[in-house]
Amino acid sequence: MTQQKCILIGAPMDCGKRRAGCLMGPDAYRTAGLARALSDLGCSVEDRGNVTPAPFTPKPHPRIHALEETIAWTEALAAAAEAGLQDGLPVFMGGDHALSLGTVAGAMRHAAATGRPLFVLWLDAHSDFHTPHSTESGNLHGTPLGYVTGRPGFNGFPPIITPLPEENVAIIGLRSVDPDEREALQNTAIHRVDMRDIDESGIARPLSAFLDRVAAAQGMLHVSLDVDFLDPSVAPAVGTTVPGGATIREGHLVMEMLHDSGLMTSLDLVELNPFLDERGRTAQVMVDLAASAFGRRVFDRPTRAY
Repeated sequence: MTQQKCILIGAPMDCGKRRAGCLMGPDAYRTAGLARALSDLGCSVEDRGNVTPAPFTPKPHPRIHALEETIAWTEALAAAAEAGLQDGLPVFMGGDHALSLGTVAGAMRHAAATGRPLFVLWLDAHSDFHTPHSTESGNLHGTPLGYVTGRPGFNGFPPIITPLPEENVAIIGLRSVDPDEREALQNTAIHRVDMRDIDESGIARPLSAFLDRVAAAQGMLHVSLDVDFLDPSVAPAVGTTVPGGATIREGHLVMEMLHDSGLMTSLDLVELNPFLDERGRTAQVMVDLAASAFGRRVFDRPTRAY
């Protein structure tokens, strides 16, 4: 993976929830040296700047926050993902997790065009399996996996012609799932690994089993890394903090295993809110994790003082 072309795409999307700040994420990743980190690993890096949403007209909605704007972002990011995958490995610098409505949809289009199955690794404290009808908060950053797997209720969004097979999805790091989501997930083939599973058996075993399935199917792999996958003690700059998350070492192990597998074809870095960060600490952690996915080993990292 170290010699491939990496395409950085900014997604300053901040409409998937009500707490502002994620729109600053792409600039924080650039400032924290993401392009330099990947270039130092031998990657060819192209920064395509920031995506802008398709034209839209806001309309009042009794429950859903920024529905039309989210649809507009989904259209634009799906096109950007499809185009980016034709040229290399796109890395989407978010932006809240609603950006994955578009990035996964675009990856699905590209996979279908190339005749390969798409798999999705969701590294997150939350399952994000809601629909616009089931979400109590009205925040659409909790709906991407519901959308791409074909759950009903996404009227106005780009249609999902062939839903992502549930068995092609693995969620690792779960520790905050709403009752409606839990009930819906229990009736699916989605692979679910919560923090108790990780406490009892470690993170490598379930990840390795999933990666083996991707390899056996000669599949493409979209990875979506939410800041809140990590424990807030090491990554505080997120508006959805949930104690008891993955350690920094567990995060690096996941990324190193992804690099060793050679399977990752696209990557989301989501929910970084620089307004909540401590002197750029979380942005640097996320850059370091991304670098591990492209071949950097932890013992190669310089010691930093925050």
